[in-house]
Amino acid sequence: MSTIGNEIQTLYHLARPILKRSLPIKERLEYFYSGQAEGYDDFRKRLLHGREPLFSALPFKRNCIWIDLGAGTGSNLEYVTENLGALKSIYLIDLCPSLLRMANERIQRMGLKNTQCIEADATEWVPPEGKADVVTLSYSLTMIPDWKAAIDHAHSLLEPGGVIGVTDFYVSEKHSWIARKALPAWFQIDHVYLSDEHLPYLHERFTTVKVLEDSGPIPFVPGLRAPFYSFVGRKS
Repeated sequence: MSTIGNEIQTLYHLARPILKRSLPIKERLEYFYSGQAEGYDDFRKRLLHGREPLFSALPFKRNCIWIDLGAGTGSNLEYVTENLGALKSIYLIDLCPSLLRMANERIQRMGLKNTQCIEADATEWVPPEGKADVVTLSYSLTMIPDWKAAIDHAHSLLEPGGVIGVTDFYVSEKHSWIARKALPAWFQIDHVYLSDEHLPYLHERFTTVKVLEDSGPIPFVPGLRAPFYSFVGRKS
């Protein structure tokens, strides 16, 4: 499909409400993403502005274990290409089969031998090694119903001194009335829940290394910007 066709299809799926709200989260995710998986990366590259600053700040050391919770299509691999071959293990965790299919295709294209896609719950899955050196949640925390459990689980997965990296949309009192009211209502249609509680809880659970709070344009919505944060923390 052409880029324009992918954009139109992605916008359609973003705009339509998820009517089947009674479905379990895995089925809801598949219902939402199955029709837009192929155009997912192109559109969100211009929407998810926090990923580049986040991954440029993370310490991916030789032989470390990296777990990406809510990994989607595995596009975060593209932000650390220079270090990927030196990592011991990379685990891409997601509940959506359509997005993991795209992630597996990316792994094959990149020729990665140390990377696996795992269909599992981000609040429960544990790697064979039992621990990790780096855990990331990139625009996934707002889609996890029990987001505190996801942060707590990330904390339990990390070795002492291990690093967590989180980037996502959010709202707080510092933002305009439109941002605080309109954006949460719009994102909530697709079960994306903006919150002012994520950053305080991350500060509480981890020693803060670096924080960025900014906003970025929303494709095809002139004049409206989406606030996002990028947080890097260390387990004491």
